[in-house]
Amino acid sequence: MRGSFAFLSSYRLPPSLYLKRFLRCRTMSTRSYQDAIEHLNSLQTNAAALEAARAAGPRLNPNAISEMIEFLERIEYTCEDLNTLNVIHITGTKGKGSTSAFTDSILRHVRPDWKVGLYTSPHLVAVRERVRINGKSLSEEVFAKYFFEVWDRLQKNGPKTPDFPVMPGYFRYLTLMAFHTFMSERVDATILEVGIGGAGDSTNIVPKPIVTGITSLGLDHTAVLGKTIGAIAWQKGGIYKARTKIYKGVPALSVTQRNEGMKVLKERAEELQAAYFMEVPSLPGPGPVKLGLAGEHQVQNAALAVQMAHVFLCSMDVSESQPEPLSQLPAPFLAGLEYTRWPGRCQTVLDPNCQHTTWYLDGAHTVESLSCCIQWFVQVGLGLKELQPTRVLIFNCTSGRSGPAFLGAILEKTRELLLRQDREEKAEEFFSHVIFCSNVTYADGHFKGDLTSRALSNADLVNLTTQHELATAWSQLIPQFPSEAIHVLPSIEHAIRIVRGLSNAARVDVLVTGSLHLVGGIIEVAGLASSAL
Repeated sequence: MRGSFAFLSSYRLPPSLYLKRFLRCRTMSTRSYQDAIEHLNSLQTNAAALEAARAAGPRLNPNAISEMIEFLERIEYTCEDLNTLNVIHITGTKGKGSTSAFTDSILRHVRPDWKVGLYTSPHLVAVRERVRINGKSLSEEVFAKYFFEVWDRLQKNGPKTPDFPVMPGYFRYLTLMAFHTFMSERVDATILEVGIGGAGDSTNIVPKPIVTGITSLGLDHTAVLGKTIGAIAWQKGGIYKARTKIYKGVPALSVTQRNEGMKVLKERAEELQAAYFMEVPSLPGPGPVKLGLAGEHQVQNAALAVQMAHVFLCSMDVSESQPEPLSQLPAPFLAGLEYTRWPGRCQTVLDPNCQHTTWYLDGAHTVESLSCCIQWFVQVGLGLKELQPTRVLIFNCTSGRSGPAFLGAILEKTRELLLRQDREEKAEEFFSHVIFCSNVTYADGHFKGDLTSRALSNADLVNLTTQHELATAWSQLIPQFPSEAIHVLPSIEHAIRIVRGLSNAARVDVLVTGSLHLVGGIIEVAGLASSAL
């Protein structure tokens, strides 16, 4: 569900059929959060359409931005209205959610009198997590209110352009709703995370953000964005904003990238006439900075967040057109970094229902981010303990991603770290059990409403095609791994049962990775929400 999938047409139905299917005789006061989720799920792209798009190769919808602008106008806003949200626009392959969270926390600590909006994707347990104000998800009541205000405006104001879709897709709709929410709530600042790519993304209709930033680039969503770092950088660099007759260029920031990616980003900043391009330096200060998010890779994300917040605050104060990068971190910046919370990313959760079980949650879903995940987990005090626990890997990845390559990366990084730390145990024996399960929430085959995914084909779900491929890949990587310890399961609830069944083990450490949807389902079914969220 993540991203705008702008390469696809949005949800198309004849208006009469759409009204017949979805408009119910309900007053505004009776339309609930669950009603909103049901309506929202109807806008998801189905598995067949996604597979057809992958087979066709990289092909973006040339009307993606113009369609989104028309949707915005149909809910009675203009693009220029969005400038009042004071946007920090963030994209990248990995780390953009964490960077958004760091930036949000910094701004709230520097300016506690402000109202700060945060729009991110995907969610872990509840859709309303995607739209936050002052660090808190919208309540169910407020979410439903704004959801149906947007829905009703789209129904009232039909398409103006022939062949444009009647209704937006899932991510587009939530982006429109986030804009409407933040406009209605009169936020002082907005952190806006891109869904997929940048140039054609649904978020990329704000004419003049205050600052734009790009996190680490890698190979992901290659069927949409291209198969090279250069091609992906070109798409991501599309959030850099040009100088026009009305607006001056917007500062364009990036973390250090591989040469190919950095070259393209600099060219894009120049092509689009950004105010200036900055390759952000490392975190300022004489020593280590305490971060609220675990993992060495978070240092780079925090560094980008610091400089974006600094540029943003200077721009809001109209003090400098191009401020010097911060050389020392003020106390509110330090507090903002330390108290950042972003669940499901290198997160340790003690099981409130099972004292001998600890969950290690990370939604890594690229080779690079999985390497960072293992770097975090395979260290003393986490995955490595004086008394060796029973370790379990729960893994899944979405169709279209290279599962066998991911598992190979996990195994190789584990081997490297064990050798570096002079551990006697072998990487092949590091995990006692591996579980490959689908992202279906419950054992009866149903999803929790907020976690429903129509991007999964029925054949794949019934046959567990992806999970069997992963199990085969694991067996090929480690031929001696016991077959009875490799579990292919149809749901997250089945996976939890396996973990709960290890009652004879003194300690059980469970690493869950490969998919944020998987992590969210684990939090829901294992009853970890009170501790994890």
